[in-house]
Amino acid sequence: MIGSYSVAGSIIKPLFGRGPSLTTRVILLALMSVGLMTLDHRQHLSAPVQEAALTIAYPLHFAVNLPFELAELASEHASSRNALLQENARLRNQQLLNEARLQRLDQLERENIRLQGLLESAYEVEHSVLIAELMRVDLDPYRHMLQIDKGSRHGVFSGQPVIDARGVMGQVDRIGRSSAVVRLITDPSHAIPVQVNRNGLRAIAYGTGRLRELDLPHLPNNADVQVGDLLITSGLGGGFPAGYPVARVTDVRQEPGYAFARITAEPLAELDRSREMLLVRTQFQDAEDIDASAAYRLPEEPGDGS
Repeated sequence: MIGSYSVAGSIIKPLFGRGPSLTTRVILLALMSVGLMTLDHRQHLSAPVQEAALTIAYPLHFAVNLPFELAELASEHASSRNALLQENARLRNQQLLNEARLQRLDQLERENIRLQGLLESAYEVEHSVLIAELMRVDLDPYRHMLQIDKGSRHGVFSGQPVIDARGVMGQVDRIGRSSAVVRLITDPSHAIPVQVNRNGLRAIAYGTGRLRELDLPHLPNNADVQVGDLLITSGLGGGFPAGYPVARVTDVRQEPGYAFARITAEPLAELDRSREMLLVRTQFQDAEDIDASAAYRLPEEPGDGS
């Protein structure tokens, strides 16, 4: 008999009968699963279990992802640092470029101011003038000489007075075709006739070899000269026209027992700064010797008669 055993001629029934078939089990499990899923969807019965499972699994999750997160963080940090370095380098280069442009603009602004002052002073000059620009400075400390960019083809002549916007600078010493050498009034070999603007006292100012000092050695000890007096060209000697500012008295020493006073003055012209200067024409030359693009004749005052 199926499902029973025969022992010593007797029949013994099995303790447990045969269970449901496999198909029935599958159907029952499927129905239970659908029922549990429906109940869980509505009542969220498995939420505590899921939370507990996530809490238990979180450390493992964290440990597994940690190397990847550290690698990504390091990569982002390196990229950010490189980007910052590149940005800093770019901004530094831009700053240098802007500073260079600013210096150039500042230089142009200062040059415009100098030219404006030069031209304004030129309109106060009664003679025709020629604008020249500095080319080179003599490096010999015992000679105060400048080279300018105007020469004989522009109508420059030997001994021609040179001034800037503030006062007398010197005289043309040597001439070339397109350039000339100017001897400053502070050169030790230069002397210029001057007079005190306050009282008309005449004197001669000698160069001392120092850019900010002239010497008036031959004035009597009782001469009426005061600190702050303005010295102007006297017009004597024919080298400089009368009335141009030269220097201002800075020191007067009248010591008893000496025949002459010790008087020094400071030149008004910016001898070590001026890049543009005016060459005053005290005599007119032939028109073909004058460069019409550089020289000009200032308008005459009304009533001069022309």
